[in-house]
Amino acid sequence: MDRTNRRTVLGWLGLGTAALALGACDRAEAKSFPVKLSDAEWKRKLTRDQYYVLRQAGTERSFTSPLNKEKRKGTFHCAACDNALYSSATKYDSGTGWPSFWQAVDKGAVGTSTDYKIGYPRTEVHCADCGGHLGHIFDDGPRPTGKRHCINGVALKFRPA
Repeated sequence: MDRTNRRTVLGWLGLGTAALALGACDRAEAKSFPVKLSDAEWKRKLTRDQYYVLRQAGTERSFTSPLNKEKRKGTFHCAACDNALYSSATKYDSGTGWPSFWQAVDKGAVGTSTDYKIGYPRTEVHCADCGGHLGHIFDDGPRPTGKRHCINGVALKFRPA
């Protein structure tokens, strides 16, 4: 490949990387949500791990959340704003090491956006009230939805029925 073609290819690769980075900025945090706190307020309200996951779109290590093994009837709420997110009736053991659900408690409980953080598009799921990052939704879940809401346990609080 001659020098001109190499520059052209590298230029296009650079534009593709820039496009992915711009797409990554189209995150839930950039949208408007009913519960709004400053970054400093979120840092005071949340634990270090909760802040990392909920506000910085981090991921907890698999098999570390006690909520992964939670079997009681109840509701899983957002750890940041207490919005009801998932019912224990839709929780199942996906074998992934994170709490998994086949649907949210209702249509307005969670929202989604496209996440390009690892180089290809994934469906990010976030709290509809505060925009906190919860995890991702995959198409390998059980019936009736076929969806797997793979949720970081640290982003949740459990309320027994």
